[in-house]
Order: sequence, then C-alpha cells, then structure tokens
Amino acid sequence: MQYAIKILITSIVVLLASETAKRFPVLGGIIIALPTTSLVVMCFLYYDTKNVAKVAEFSRSIPPIIMVSIAFFYGFSYLIDRNVGFVISMLIALLLMFSVYGLYLFLATRIGL
Repeated sequence: MQYAIKILITSIVVLLASETAKRFPVLGGIIIALPTTSLVVMCFLYYDTKNVAKVAEFSRSIPPIIMVSIAFFYGFSYLIDRNVGFVISMLIALLLMFSVYGLYLFLATRIGL
C-alpha cells in the first residue's frame, strides 16, 4: 500500500506539471523547478526511516547535482533551437549531462567531497 501511495503522489506531481506546461510552459517549468519532488522524497524518506540525519544528507546532496541538470537543459534548448530534432537533441543533452556528472564525480573525489 505504501508504494501505491508513493506512486500516486509522484504521478500527481508529474501530471500537474505536464498538463500545466501544455497551456502555460513557464508555469509548468516553475512547478518542476520548485523542489516539489525533493520535498516529496524527503517526506517519504523521513516517514520510512525516521532518520533526520539521512534526510539532511539527502538535502545536502541535491544542490551540486542541480548544476549538472542545468547542463542538460541548456544543451537541450540550444539544440532544439537549431532544429536538431527532439530525439537527437535529447540524446546529445543526456550525453552532455552524464559527461558533466562524470566530471563532477571525478573532481569531487579528487578534492574529497
């Protein structure tokens, strides 16, 4: 039952954002850019573990990865604006994101993050 509730809540957030984006793309972006998924996950994590230290660690892990996500969004929009095509733009932007993520992990381990 717990998994069904988690799936339902998560689905509602994604559905709300995607349906809003059809009519109001900026508002749909705002819904997704807000830490809605992070808030939901933190609530689930706390409910499941009752461990505030684990929730705090999760919370601290998010900001550095946001920078990795930015590489995806800028790369994708750049390629789409140049008529590269949706699927190819998505694949290249994902490759860019994973490359930046790999660089982040490499640098993080080198400086001890």
